[in-house]
Amino acid sequence: METDSFISTIDHWQDELDRYDFAQILRQPQPDKWSMGQVYMHLISATGFFLSQVQTCLQTDDNAQEEMTPQAKVMFANDQFPDKMVEGPPSNAATPQPASKEEIIRGFEKLKERILALGHSNSTNKGKTKHPGHQYFNADEWLQYAHMHFRHHERQKGRIEVFLEG
Repeated sequence: METDSFISTIDHWQDELDRYDFAQILRQPQPDKWSMGQVYMHLISATGFFLSQVQTCLQTDDNAQEEMTPQAKVMFANDQFPDKMVEGPPSNAATPQPASKEEIIRGFEKLKERILALGHSNSTNKGKTKHPGHQYFNADEWLQYAHMHFRHHERQKGRIEVFLEG
């Protein structure tokens, strides 16, 4: 399981926190748009879910014959989400603000620990679990999806940075 590149991406996001004070991290470009802090909290929460799916796949052979959607196959072949704004599930509206920069750092450190532990897995299981919109992913695909998800949010992060610097 390839984990080094993903860890580097998380490290980059963590390093970027130093560019902003906590008040900036909490500023929303518009009332219905996420702050930088909410983007970070979303990444921590969503990645935690994706890593739980990886773990489940490593423990079973269930759904091994199932497939992802044709659109997901294109995404994976390109190793990126489509270059467009994506409306997530309604639960995204409840994404919390962080209580502190330290909360974000702790969340990222826990993600990296979990990813590193997965990289040491000796599992031979070929199970898959169901993604709500893209059908079935195996452990490696869930990990790739998590990494693509981080990179997808780089564009959103860039828009927020322009707002904060303006």
